[in-house]
Amino acid sequence: MAAALEVSLHPARSVYVELWNGKYALGWEHYGTPVFKFGWAPAGLATRRQLRAVHMCPGGQEPYALLAWRKGKRWAWHYRLDLAKPSRRATPAVLNALDKAMRARRTCGQCHREQTYCIPTSDGRCIDCIDAADCAHAA
Repeated sequence: MAAALEVSLHPARSVYVELWNGKYALGWEHYGTPVFKFGWAPAGLATRRQLRAVHMCPGGQEPYALLAWRKGKRWAWHYRLDLAKPSRRATPAVLNALDKAMRARRTCGQCHREQTYCIPTSDGRCIDCIDAADCAHAA
């Protein structure tokens, strides 16, 4: 993770910043990058999480602006929606491979039964086999 980014949120620094589409939005610039407070970001910008929610990704574009909150201690990059690309979809072969991997994680290494939960990797046994081994040691 990069060094902590100190972004001033002092209201006196707020100005109208010109955007890529010729419109203006209330914010300020930090070394040439537009910065917006939480709730001030203009339409047409989204964070990675917001892009992912609509099945999009940045698509190689550089971040356009910063979204800052909690007095600049928390921040996120904003990307332009008009330059975003659709996310890749998993192929049937990839989905089958993931199903096979999850089935292996749910299969007990001792009794070889498939469980409804993932088997702990530290032990490799299901809860029933662990309990049975504990009962055998206690007797």
